Amino acid sequence: MIVELRTYRLKAGCCEAFLEAFRAKSMPAHAEIGMKIAGPWVSLEEPDTFFFMRGFPDMESREPMKAKFYEGELWKRELEAQLMPMIVSYEVVLVEMREDGVKWT
Repeated sequence: MIVELRTYRLKAGCCEAFLEAFRAKSMPAHAEIGMKIAGPWVSLEEPDTFFFMRGFPDMESREPMKAKFYEGELWKRELEAQLMPMIVSYEVVLVEMREDGVKWT
């Protein structure tokens, strides 16, 4: 499995609204496409920062699955305009989850 470790820093006071939309709409849309989501987790030290992991079966499926989400109606007509203005910055670290590693169910 290929996993993106994602860190988002949001504008002050936006975390709760962002996470509400993320949990209610973005996470189910990811699941429909076949992506796994773990998290989100809000930082204990920086309340406007949160983390989540997004998993893909393999490298070959990653780009097509991301494209299906970001080119889809939900993102284009609703979430992009709602969520992007709240983001100050984000970082993505790509890792491979090995067979002998922790199992993600």
